[in-house]
Amino acid sequence: MNRQNILLVASASVATALAMLAAPALGQLTQQAGQAQPTPAISGPAPELVQQQDARVVPDSQASMQQSFAPVVRRTAPAVVNVYSSVTVRRSNCPYANDPIFSRMCGNAPTQSQKVDNSLGSGVIVGADGVIVTNNHVVEGGQEFRVVLNDRREFPAELVMKDERTDLAVLRIDTNGQNLPMLDFADTKNIAIGDLVLAIGNPFGVGQTVTSGIVSALARTDVGVSDYASFIQTDASINPGNSGGALVDMQGRLIGVNSIIFSKGGGSNGIGFAIPSEMVKRVVDAAVHGGTLVRPWLGAKGDVVDSAKSAALGLDRPRGVLISQIYDGGPADKAGLQEGDVVLTVDGREVFDDRGMKFIAATKAEGETATLSIIRNKQPRTISIRMSAPPGTSKAELVQITTRNPFSGAQVAELSPALADALGLDPFQAKDGMLIYSVPGRTIARNVGFQAGDIVREINGVTIRTKKDFETAVKKAEAVPSSEWRLAIERNGQRIETSLRG
Repeated sequence: MNRQNILLVASASVATALAMLAAPALGQLTQQAGQAQPTPAISGPAPELVQQQDARVVPDSQASMQQSFAPVVRRTAPAVVNVYSSVTVRRSNCPYANDPIFSRMCGNAPTQSQKVDNSLGSGVIVGADGVIVTNNHVVEGGQEFRVVLNDRREFPAELVMKDERTDLAVLRIDTNGQNLPMLDFADTKNIAIGDLVLAIGNPFGVGQTVTSGIVSALARTDVGVSDYASFIQTDASINPGNSGGALVDMQGRLIGVNSIIFSKGGGSNGIGFAIPSEMVKRVVDAAVHGGTLVRPWLGAKGDVVDSAKSAALGLDRPRGVLISQIYDGGPADKAGLQEGDVVLTVDGREVFDDRGMKFIAATKAEGETATLSIIRNKQPRTISIRMSAPPGTSKAELVQITTRNPFSGAQVAELSPALADALGLDPFQAKDGMLIYSVPGRTIARNVGFQAGDIVREINGVTIRTKKDFETAVKKAEAVPSSEWRLAIERNGQRIETSLRG
């Protein structure tokens, strides 16, 4: 075979290989409009997998290989906006301005200068009347907000709600009665790994940009950037400035809000994460209908099932969540869930850790039902749980300690599962007791060594579970001048015992 023939054969082989590699990624583009989306197979109690008909096909012609994302971009790009957040920072021109003595050296001359700091992110219009969702970290600390539409119109924006725990925020602009282009929410339960997606945003402030990729993974709960994490992972390029932008499917529906990337240098390495639209929809609905976000809970806590636990439980492989704690009187307790049960799926979706269960519960509205597939004593069962909010109030009812005792000057609050959850504490570990909410400087409590977040567990041998327990124990100790205060507090999960003189 001569050199020319060798080159022709090699070229044909490379072309064939490239076509084979491109076929799975582009196959989804040949779906017919309106065709039902396949539901990903889930692992239920039975080990047998149910085969479902998949509408995804590979290209079967040269024309299908030349299809474009342009129609999807034309439908979705107008609903993605730029979000500008600004804050006015006042700085002193005198280096001694905060010193009570040397500040006199500044004289009577003006000592304040102002500087406006701006930050840029992206947002998605999810209401034709001007409702926009973005990331909380895009608007965090901002005092004024401005939205620039795809057609370059600018509007001042009002911050309706921000939720640090989901890293979401909702803005509203006044459109003077005009309807804006918006994105509908996709049903993220039907998303499959390998689905084609587009990421739309404003990276580095260069202007609206569209990148393509696939769904790389689902239900990423170990990213650790928010309390309610179950991210969609994608290799579509996401860079600084993309935060708050849209991740859309091939039908032009919003499947997630781009939030974070894993990167050592600050640029995209093909590992980006988006908040699923089911959580986005919950936050938006709460913002539009009153501004109060109630997060239901299961009232159950579980552990990851590893290989050793899987073998002991008689499972075919490590899967599910092993229930380790049940809150008395909580939703799971009322439904009959028991310690030692293994939860395989919640509403048909596999769960692998406690955070996955927590996320799905938080996407429910209070009063809705979640269906759990479980294994109990090696037998499959199904349990329906009616969701409800954690007991107690999520807002701290603060008590200022004004009498002279070791707690003097501190603010305390009675703990409950609702307050613990709102503060990011474990509702099972911090379900009762008195929380040291704040400890101002130059107070007895600060000098004693109390810190915000400490939980008072005992005073002079009396167990403290409620506000009444705390007040009774404090009054009893105060009634004896110079009495000894034997205290037990919990700090970061560790019990600390100390003895003080009154």
